Amino acid sequence: MVTICNNPNDNVPNFVSMINAVVANALPNLTAALRTQITNDMKNGAEPISKAPYHQDISKTAFRTRYGHYEFLFMPFGLTNAPAVFMELMNRIFYEYLDKFVIVFIDDVLVYSKSEEEHEQHPRIVLEIHRQKKLYAKFSKCEFWLQQVAFLGHIV
Repeated sequence: MVTICNNPNDNVPNFVSMINAVVANALPNLTAALRTQITNDMKNGAEPISKAPYHQDISKTAFRTRYGHYEFLFMPFGLTNAPAVFMELMNRIFYEYLDKFVIVFIDDVLVYSKSEEEHEQHPRIVLEIHRQKKLYAKFSKCEFWLQQVAFLGHIV
C-alpha cells in the first residue's frame, strides 16, 4: 500500500479543517471495510492536462508580449479552475473504480482493499491507469502496505 506523507508546507490541513464536517459524514462505514490501503500524490510537473478536451478554450489563455503572441497548449497551473478541471479528470479516469477501491481528491489517490489478495491487484490497476494517462506518483511521498493511513488530515 502507498500512503502520501503530508508536506508541512502544504495548505491541506487548513483546507481539511474547512471541509471536516462534510468528510466526516460522507463515508461513515468506510473504516470498517478497510483492511489494507494505498494512497498516492501526483508528481508536480507531470504531463499537464492536454489541450484535447479543452481546445476550444486555448484562446482564453492567450497573452501578448513584445516578443509575440502566446497561447497555452496545456492547462497551466495557477488558473482559477485548474484544480476543478484536474479533479474532473481524476474522477473520469477512475470512474469505474471510485468507491469500490479508489477515492480521489484532486491529486491525492487512496486505494483500499478488504484483503491482501485484492490488494495484489488494486494498486496495479491504479498505477496502470496513471501510466496510460501519463500521470505519475511522487515516490518520495509514498508508503506501502499500511493498516492505517492519514488521508486529507483524517486517520483511516
